[in-house]
Amino acid sequence: MFSRRTGWSRVPNRLAELTARAEGLLDLTESNPTRAGFAAPEFIERLGDARGAAYRPDPRGVLEAREAVAAHYRARGFAISPDAILLTASTSEAYAWLFKLLCDPGDTVLVPTPAYPLLPFLADLEGVTLAGYPLVREERHRVDLAALEARLEETRARAVTVVHPGNPTGHFTRRDEAVALGRLASRHGAALLVDEVFAEHAHGDLEASRLPSFAGGTDALTFVMSGLSKVALAPQLKLGWIVVAGADEVTRREAVERLELVADSYLSVATPVQLALPEILAAVSERLAKVRARLRRNLDVLDAAIRAVGDDGPLRRDPVDGGWYATIQLPRTRTDDEWLEATVAAGVLVHPGYFFDAPTRGLVVVSLLTEEAVFAEGIARGVRLWSAG
Repeated sequence: MFSRRTGWSRVPNRLAELTARAEGLLDLTESNPTRAGFAAPEFIERLGDARGAAYRPDPRGVLEAREAVAAHYRARGFAISPDAILLTASTSEAYAWLFKLLCDPGDTVLVPTPAYPLLPFLADLEGVTLAGYPLVREERHRVDLAALEARLEETRARAVTVVHPGNPTGHFTRRDEAVALGRLASRHGAALLVDEVFAEHAHGDLEASRLPSFAGGTDALTFVMSGLSKVALAPQLKLGWIVVAGADEVTRREAVERLELVADSYLSVATPVQLALPEILAAVSERLAKVRARLRRNLDVLDAAIRAVGDDGPLRRDPVDGGWYATIQLPRTRTDDEWLEATVAAGVLVHPGYFFDAPTRGLVVVSLLTEEAVFAEGIARGVRLWSAG
């Protein structure tokens, strides 16, 4: 009766089993800004524009909303036409539309490893196959370009996904790396799908070698995805966007026109939030400053706790350029699930690295968005446990 694409296992994983029996856990995985002290009731008040009572849908999105997104990029140094922007209900929907645009059932899209665990579900729903390409952790998660090219040749992938900055790795792509990615994808007839939902959350000034955004395009047809979930810390408003860049003008126009037909089949973005978008984006600077300050303070707390163990201690925190997460290498004295059980027993909730298909054993992932008192106590408990081996 049901399609194979929804035949996922519904057996609770080990973390779900452990947390179901635990009480009073210090949750270091919190990534919902509305539960982490960043609710935005003032944004909800902006949804009352009376024009929202009329329904005059534009498949690409209301022009003034697309102009607001273009202005948001212009303030960051990127000249983007509103005609190159399409609004979606979320970045997840943006992925789904781009899979529809680029892939026939059974086609392959390449994704970095480690990466966000939602992508396999989105691919399954579109009948798309995912294949991984490696990041070199020892070189701050540089793309292994030779391995990527081999994967492109092997799979004839229709697209290469770049998560920028990485989730959970927090690395921004190097400028020369972005050029190489564009040339490589173009040579193999593949597009770049660039997920930039965390791009507004750099930890301080980026190194000059790091690219702030792919919105300027590459040699390949490039689709940049983002939205209010992370830019405005407002996932409940359900508005994202796709910026079409790169390649040549004829190819970009064809991509936009085809995407417009996809969008017209769904018309999923609510009119009130589109009309409120100019005011919302104009007001995000202060909110972004507050969240960046928390990310920085929590990262400092983590680093101080690791330093206190000693320079020859067994814990290492991976370098990170931005985003909401930090990854910590634990001693390989226990299996990942043994570490998970011990950490939950200590009253702390973290994510194991294998949730993100991390190829390295002993990695745990913590959210820097967590409220600071909870984060400090949770990290103190975790570091005591982990450093004991």
